[in-house]
Amino acid sequence: MVQAIRIETCGGPEVMKWTEVEQPKPGPGEALVRHKAVGLNFIDVYFRTGLYKAPSMPLIPGSEGAGEVIAIGEGVTDVAVGDRVAYATTVGAYAEERVIAADRLVKVPDGISYETAAAMMLKGMTARYLLRRTFRVEAGQTILFHAAAGGVGLIACQWANHLGATVIGTVGSEEKAALAKAHGAHHTINYRTENFVDRVKEITNGEGVEVVYDSVGKDTFPGSLDCLKPLGMWALFGQSSGTVPPLDLGILAQKGSLFATRPTLFTYVAKRDDLVATANELFDVVKSGVVKIEINQTYALKDAEQAHRDLEGRKTTGTTVLIP
Repeated sequence: MVQAIRIETCGGPEVMKWTEVEQPKPGPGEALVRHKAVGLNFIDVYFRTGLYKAPSMPLIPGSEGAGEVIAIGEGVTDVAVGDRVAYATTVGAYAEERVIAADRLVKVPDGISYETAAAMMLKGMTARYLLRRTFRVEAGQTILFHAAAGGVGLIACQWANHLGATVIGTVGSEEKAALAKAHGAHHTINYRTENFVDRVKEITNGEGVEVVYDSVGKDTFPGSLDCLKPLGMWALFGQSSGTVPPLDLGILAQKGSLFATRPTLFTYVAKRDDLVATANELFDVVKSGVVKIEINQTYALKDAEQAHRDLEGRKTTGTTVLIP
């Protein structure tokens, strides 16, 4: 038997229970991973509350983890017993051990700890596909990144700054503004005390930005569209404040022939070659020091309920890991 956080029904943080479950056994094409660290992400909240439909109940939540391969099933060639590995997936990480499809695992290079790997897989690979594929950021461009002091935001601000972009980040407090600036944001906007659309226009001399990366959703819509230059891109990759209402596509024409997309990491890494390339580029920028992964909060895995309360209460900054 192993310990895991399990959910019997969707609801608040209190539905997560630390309980014994049977140790899983890897089948063909699968590997058994003993977790050393597990990442905390808002997508875990979406599955817990039922905003995202769980594959089945009871549910073990959790979207990213890092650990050691302790067994493999028939036909596995991507990893071997003893490998240090990490992954980003949909659910199943809040457990001491888990079975996962071996082709979803990537090997963690020397010089990157389990905690760092667990803290950055989902958030870092999200930053990578947003900045390098959804809208390829180039030197001289100006971008707006909502929730710049969040886990994805702190990585993306550093990376976009390195690429030569001017980075504007929205935040919810002066403390978070300082954090975002320390991680590459050139300008910060406290959307609790400032109108972010007006401030973006002021910063850009009325021109707007090439792209808005938006994980907030309801509270930043339709303002995000008003921050864009003509032909600009609105990349809505999350909805921490709630879902965006139905969009009349004619608005995109009215506001300057804008582009809008609702990307997900799992589409961008569905093919193993894309997964490995995405992870390796992330590992490279972290090892080179271009992007620093700072773990600002650590909880015991059994205390996931409190971790979720703090995450939803906006009491966390940057990355958080859970330790089995």
